[in-house]
Amino acid sequence: MTQAPGRSRSAAPEKPGTRPALSHRLAERGIDRLLLLLVPALLFALVLFVYPFVYGLGLSFQPREGGLFGAYVKFFTDPSMRGLESIWITLKLAVPAAVFNVAASIPIAYKMRGKFRGKRALTTVLVIPITLGTVLTAEGLLNFFGQRGWLNRFLEIFGFGPLDLVQNYWGVLWSLIISGFPFAFLLILSYLSGIDPSLEAAAQTLGADWKQRFRKITLPLLAPGLAITFCLTFVLAFSVFPSAILVGDPSGSTRVIAYVAYNAWGQQFDYPLASAAAIVMGAVELLVIILVLLWRSRMYKGSTGGKG
Repeated sequence: MTQAPGRSRSAAPEKPGTRPALSHRLAERGIDRLLLLLVPALLFALVLFVYPFVYGLGLSFQPREGGLFGAYVKFFTDPSMRGLESIWITLKLAVPAAVFNVAASIPIAYKMRGKFRGKRALTTVLVIPITLGTVLTAEGLLNFFGQRGWLNRFLEIFGFGPLDLVQNYWGVLWSLIISGFPFAFLLILSYLSGIDPSLEAAAQTLGADWKQRFRKITLPLLAPGLAITFCLTFVLAFSVFPSAILVGDPSGSTRVIAYVAYNAWGQQFDYPLASAAAIVMGAVELLVIILVLLWRSRMYKGSTGGKG
């Protein structure tokens, strides 16, 4: 028989019951060669995050004495550790700093989401503290708020002062606000810019004033962004360590949990105890984040109505 026109010899139909090639079956499940691009990122996460966490967690259950949970018992019960007090001090620093940064960023970002002259320059000024670093920020606070700083010298002219604004709780709080505000501002500005302005315009045509528009439209749509921003700024503030030493009082009012872990590692050379303190630190952070995300779930759950 002659071959039908336009029919290739190699295009023979597959026999019934023949399984497709492995690459075809994997492609149907969304697995292809592009996933190999994830290998460097996975290795990076395993080496720098997963392995240290697993190693530290295992090390925390190998104390010098006291059994399996001896390091954790010592952290919470040893008077020299002041574990519970360090957790409370760290929360007193991290929560107010995160709340202030988020709350202060909302009105500024709300006004700056539109286009106006000087917006780029003003944004640059607001995010400059990102480039300063903890040490430079601490040096600036000491020079301005210190006992012989510019502010106290100015107050002496009028017979006031000196004010104790550094080397204590307030010094660390100022440092956390200065370093954390740019992150909160940029995140909230990006979330606000993604909310469709036509939603507020429609509400305005129905007679809603700016307070009603913000409370009924903008705030529910912004709630997921506020939750994520708070979590990130809280974690950044909760891990405070250099500021607690440079502009705080690490042996007293700013004995944060990170300093307790460092003290156990660098001075007592008790690595299981230091690991236990670090694990407790992570557990407290996770608990606060869960509470914030539960609050977010009670707010609006839809999309933010981006401008596309």
